[in-house]
Amino acid sequence: MIERIWSGQSPLWLLLWPLSLLYGAISTLIRYSYQRGWRKSWRAPVPVVVVGNLTAGGNGKTPVVIWLVQALQQRGLQVGVVSRGYGGKADHYPLRVNAHTSTEQAGDEPVLIAQRTGALVAVAPKRRLAIEALLEGGDIDVVVTDDGLQHYALQRDKEIVVVDGVRRFGNGWWLPAGPMRERASRLKEVDAIIVNGGEAQPGEMTMFLQPGQATNLLTGEQLSIQQLENVVAMAGIGHPPRFFTTLKQQGLTPLAEIAFADHHAYSKDELSRLLLAGQNLLMTEKDAVKCRAFAQPNWWYLPVDADLRGEGVEPLLNDIEQLCRKPSPDPHH
Repeated sequence: MIERIWSGQSPLWLLLWPLSLLYGAISTLIRYSYQRGWRKSWRAPVPVVVVGNLTAGGNGKTPVVIWLVQALQQRGLQVGVVSRGYGGKADHYPLRVNAHTSTEQAGDEPVLIAQRTGALVAVAPKRRLAIEALLEGGDIDVVVTDDGLQHYALQRDKEIVVVDGVRRFGNGWWLPAGPMRERASRLKEVDAIIVNGGEAQPGEMTMFLQPGQATNLLTGEQLSIQQLENVVAMAGIGHPPRFFTTLKQQGLTPLAEIAFADHHAYSKDELSRLLLAGQNLLMTEKDAVKCRAFAQPNWWYLPVDADLRGEGVEPLLNDIEQLCRKPSPDPHH
């Protein structure tokens, strides 16, 4: 239903329109208050790169964060990642993610990013606290913030926005009548626009999600997904249909496609009930980090990597590297 409202296919968005005006007024005022200096923002002693969205949910931001961290690591930079840790409930903040940190504490995305990249990751609702925790924990050349485009209390050196190339901006209205956190005109101010699928417009970089091999949650065994039989597919991500489409593009037609809410907290019994004897469960890697503790022998996940193309990719990485090689600015100015 919400997809129909946000796309403009359902007239119900008109009922939510007054709330959208209120949301837009508040978000605009917050941003303006930082721009005018009425509220103080904080500059970190190292460069900060924000990877965020203009719309709510499911644009493919996490694969971009992983791609960016790995690309900067390959250039010899020490990268730290900060996140709000949505879906996690830690006993204290800031929380530094380590090999023993659970998704219940940190949220699924920070744990996935830490496992995939080996980077230092810290979680806190106030990203300044997370950055300070990272800097205490080791030498950091650059901080990548997973989401936080609208977190104006933190100054940033580069802004990267990820756009769903198929859905783009729906009806163009602010939440809740539409999907927008900020209006599309905000794109004129960011440093890079990455379009996930669909058709990229001039000046935008194209991203494709390249699936790897199906990987067993228990054993780590890997198979091409075409070798998996009797598959029930599930996804608890921002836009589950993208995962199911990926499977079909790889030649796999699941027996069933089951969508959960983003950041859903799974249980062993809940997932076991999805399967009959002889069936295999195939999930996203983001789901898998939450299910490893109670995984069953017939549970698999499909990792994906962001493949970025376009003239702006190398210049973007060069600019970030150049920022990191400059002498550190005085944080008191």
